[in-house]
Amino acid sequence: MQNSTLMSQSAETEDKRKRLTPLLSAPTVMAICHRVMTNIIRNAAVLCMLTLALILLSISHFTIAAQNTVSESPLLTQKQVHTIADFKMFNGQSVKEVKLGWESYGKLNADKTNAILITHYFTGTSHAAGKYDLNDPTSGYWDSIIGPNKAIDTNKFFVLSMDSLANLNVKDENVITTGPASINPDTGKPYGLTFPVITMRDMVNTQKSLLDSLGIEKLYAVAGPSMGSMQAIEWASAYPEKVERLISVIGSSYSDAWTTAALEQWAIPIKLDQHWQQGNYYESQPPTEGLTAALMFVTQIALTPEYFNQVGADINHNALEPDPLQDIQARHSINEWLYNRAKGRAEKMDANSLLYLVRACQLFMAGQKQDIATGLQQIKAKTLFLPATQDLLLMPYHARNTHSALKTLKNDTQYAEIPGPLGHLEGVLGVQKHSSTIAAFLAN
Repeated sequence: MQNSTLMSQSAETEDKRKRLTPLLSAPTVMAICHRVMTNIIRNAAVLCMLTLALILLSISHFTIAAQNTVSESPLLTQKQVHTIADFKMFNGQSVKEVKLGWESYGKLNADKTNAILITHYFTGTSHAAGKYDLNDPTSGYWDSIIGPNKAIDTNKFFVLSMDSLANLNVKDENVITTGPASINPDTGKPYGLTFPVITMRDMVNTQKSLLDSLGIEKLYAVAGPSMGSMQAIEWASAYPEKVERLISVIGSSYSDAWTTAALEQWAIPIKLDQHWQQGNYYESQPPTEGLTAALMFVTQIALTPEYFNQVGADINHNALEPDPLQDIQARHSINEWLYNRAKGRAEKMDANSLLYLVRACQLFMAGQKQDIATGLQQIKAKTLFLPATQDLLLMPYHARNTHSALKTLKNDTQYAEIPGPLGHLEGVLGVQKHSSTIAAFLAN
């Protein structure tokens, strides 16, 4: 039975072989060989093309990575010092040996026409962008819009910024300023309240002194947030022939009655501190608690209810917290958070300097004229106003009114708002939301 099966299978195999034989005739074999060779050549060509493409793609990725590495490398800068031997203030008084720190980003072109001045906010410094060292934990406050290929492109522009007179951060090692905490060369002691009252014009004139020393006769643009916006507007009004473009972020063209009263709230706690001593505290205990309370007011008005309520939720704030219920001196958790935040900032600040900056803001009127209309008539620069929609400090009406007044004067002026829950601080931390607006404004 088994042999019979094997014979049958052998016959079947032989039959299949005979049926396949005509299909494997010489012409057929040649045709198959030709097709096989053609496919091999085609596949080899495809493989070569794929290999070449992969090589090119690898090179491209390597190049892009290298470019990203360059563009993402932090912008580095260094603090420099500008000295004015005898500086005459707007109110007629003079200060000897004024020294102010400044820094720059990008390069000044041959004809010195690409300079953009950045003027800083109330609690800020000249550190507008970049880092002093690769290991610095944070970059300058407007780093999101200042740098290579950013809105204020340092591949095109020479960007510079200066520490203000009476800079609040006088104890910061990266700040160089002359103010009430400085030594009066005539007495060998801190100025205290004998330091002359300062105005926005004085800040502008120190910056102008720096520009003059660099041979810069005209600014491509001047831009700044908050108190920096006031300085920028003052530049355009006081020296209209020197300013081509003005960018006012979260700013105002003058301190109206509401703003002047609001700013006074920052000064009161310092003057009530028992250690203030009419400003003569530099050889004794400083008014730290008064300064901390002032900074608590500054912090709250610079933010929004939305932001504070979110913080409250995060730290479990509750109206009926046990400690405040039992002890009148205990703080609610949100007030403890605010106090600690302000106390930490106060360590590098000076109380008298805060008083001087408050007064400079209260005294502000564009052009330092007796009325706002006269000051605005001086402005010839192309202008861009960027208030923050939820700002509780310098509310959008300030910028809107100035924009409308300049529009009535037939000036080239633009207006847009910065949305977001940070309120006034959107002009510092959220300004990149209008990066394209700023870039387009500077391009024209």
